Amino acid sequence: MRVLGVDPGLTRCGVGVVEGVAGRPLTMIGVGVVRTAADAELGHRLVAIERGIEEWLDEHRPEFVAVERVFAQHNVRTVMGTAQASAVAMLCASRRGIPVALHTPSEVKAAVTGSGRADKAQVGAMVTRLLRLDAPPKPADAADALALAICHIWRAPALNRLQQAHAAAAAAARTPRVPRTAAAPVRKVPR
Repeated sequence: MRVLGVDPGLTRCGVGVVEGVAGRPLTMIGVGVVRTAADAELGHRLVAIERGIEEWLDEHRPEFVAVERVFAQHNVRTVMGTAQASAVAMLCASRRGIPVALHTPSEVKAAVTGSGRADKAQVGAMVTRLLRLDAPPKPADAADALALAICHIWRAPALNRLQQAHAAAAAAARTPRVPRTAAAPVRKVPR
């Protein structure tokens, strides 16, 4: 399985591609950051992010895209920028028919480090170890993108089973049921 992880952001959008399957050693295919100028117009920044992600999709041909789920913060401006960059990543993948999965920061941290409260240094150290790298990817946005891809690879089998079970339950709920009728009492007919 090849997964493009996207750590969305307007100024630095981390991207990383990891290949492998759960339970086996993973391989980093590529890592980087799509950058935009903080003083550029918002529309131009979003187009730059789109172009950057499209280049990564063209070059690496992932089977899945894992994007960090936007969570509430005190800084509304940061949340808006993150959400906008996240939407661009989802749009690029969906346009190509590539499935998109959203993972919360705590899910990613827990999957990679064992603790949902791990800090960026711990995530970077574990990404380095898991992918057998010489040093943690810089900046932290790049390491976070790789962590997202790793998280998805490890969680995808369980998520697929849950989705299949949910689909089966939904299909069963849509199937019309034949009501059971009480058996008619047997009457003895006198001879």
